[in-house]
Amino acid sequence: MSTPPDPSASALPRLNDAESRVPGVLRTAAAYAWRLIAVGVVVRVAFSVLGQFHRIAVAVFLGLVITAVLRPVAGLLARFMPRPLAVAAALIGGIVLVLGALALVGETVADQRTGLEKEFVAGIDRIERRLEEPPFRLPADAFDDLQSRIGKLLSDHRSTIISTAVSGASRLVEVLTVLALALFCAVFFTHSGDKQWQWLCDQLPDRARQRFAVGAGAAWRTFTGYTHGILLVAATNAVLVGIALFALGVPLAVPLALLEFLAAFIPLIGSPIALAVAAVVALASKGPLVALVVVALIVVIGQIEGHLLHPIVMSWAVRLHPVVVALAVVGGAVAAGVIGAVVAVPLVAVVWSVYQALRGGTGGPARGAAPAD
Repeated sequence: MSTPPDPSASALPRLNDAESRVPGVLRTAAAYAWRLIAVGVVVRVAFSVLGQFHRIAVAVFLGLVITAVLRPVAGLLARFMPRPLAVAAALIGGIVLVLGALALVGETVADQRTGLEKEFVAGIDRIERRLEEPPFRLPADAFDDLQSRIGKLLSDHRSTIISTAVSGASRLVEVLTVLALALFCAVFFTHSGDKQWQWLCDQLPDRARQRFAVGAGAAWRTFTGYTHGILLVAATNAVLVGIALFALGVPLAVPLALLEFLAAFIPLIGSPIALAVAAVVALASKGPLVALVVVALIVVIGQIEGHLLHPIVMSWAVRLHPVVVALAVVGGAVAAGVIGAVVAVPLVAVVWSVYQALRGGTGGPARGAAPAD
């Protein structure tokens, strides 16, 4: 009695003689390889297209950041006043806060300018004398020759410096344009982001609507969590650095604390760079002992940020290994400079959260609340 053929066996792909001699592991690796190549080509094309419109992409990103910060405030104010007035009050309050911080920095620098000039001149002289002593033993005229070389270099390249300054002015106009567009987007995202989200969902096919809602909701939760967390981490670092520099008597404590706040938006490497600048200021104004204390502060702040702030504040929003964070920051910096270093970590975190949400199959109403809620 013959055994009936297995119908499942006929469904399996048949291999010819050449393919049968290829090991199964190699066939599997090749199948994954061409798929990865296809994904890489798509990602490359996407980034090339975004590169042509990078100013618009940066403006939309900044608009989402501003929305993530102001939307809870606007929602709280909307309980006591109309929604448009609440959005305007939150936006104006944020602008006043930023301008007030910049004005405080400018006033601090202006008040300390005379004393800073004397301290820096004395500090540079002190550094020169130490370099002339053992073990460096530099000749006494080395710095005089260096100053003359710098003066000659500036005079020889005066036209290049002027053209760079003019291009810097045009860059300033571009920055102001991007900021204006970001504020414009943030106003509408904060005021009626749910309606815009509802309209976008209505344009999708019914089969894709639910999965899109799940992925976008996870992305927005991760993005807002990262934004709130990094703001808290940056503010904490700035307060600690400002208090430490003020206690050590380092000049420009407030501007250096603001620099620390801005640098903290680049994970892992931003804070040490800002504190290195503070160490140079301390070396020129207070001497090597205070500079060494500031260098030790780099280690202390790094330990607090890495072992206390990030695990407590950021772990619920961003679940990425430190190696992934470091690779993302370096890759973003190589691809797009400082902006890429700032955007890389939240982008990777958002992509990972969307992948986990879609893989877990966590569903939700297709026409639910907007992610901005």
